[in-house]
Amino acid sequence: MEQPQSPENFLSQLVIRPLEESDLPALEWNGEFKHFRKVYENAYRRMQTGKLAAWVVTLPEEGVIGQIFVQYICDRPELANGTDRAYMYSIRVKPQFRCLGIGTVLMSTVEAELVKRGIRTATLNVAKDNPRARQLYERLGFKVTAHEPGVWSYPDEKNVWHTVEQPAWRMEKVLVADS
Repeated sequence: MEQPQSPENFLSQLVIRPLEESDLPALEWNGEFKHFRKVYENAYRRMQTGKLAAWVVTLPEEGVIGQIFVQYICDRPELANGTDRAYMYSIRVKPQFRCLGIGTVLMSTVEAELVKRGIRTATLNVAKDNPRARQLYERLGFKVTAHEPGVWSYPDEKNVWHTVEQPAWRMEKVLVADS
């Protein structure tokens, strides 16, 4: 019988790296998120302009098991202002790998990258019906700062537009204190 891996050994096998174009199909998680194909393709194109960054979490023999996107500039400066505030979104870990510390490692890694880039404050929205994610973000130092109606639209893989309503909490974390 195979011995279970220690959490430290398991986490040491993770690779967190920038999203590559060849990763795009893996973000669909075997079809579960196929409807976001164009969203992911657009995000990858925006990476090329420097307005966005994205990272994936990979595990040997599993491939992509997690992801996070970071928007550096948007039309809502309270989320991302192009200088010192960035907006994290599409933060996801495959269900069978949740509650193993991967989200914590992913967030810490990305936060360190944001600090290197001069980002002082990270924002994100967490769905009001996702208390486990909110607990994770609070444990990591994020604080609720506002209610978000959570209404957004996207084109699916067939270019049909959909509108999503998912009330959320906006959360914020100071990564670097003002000096």
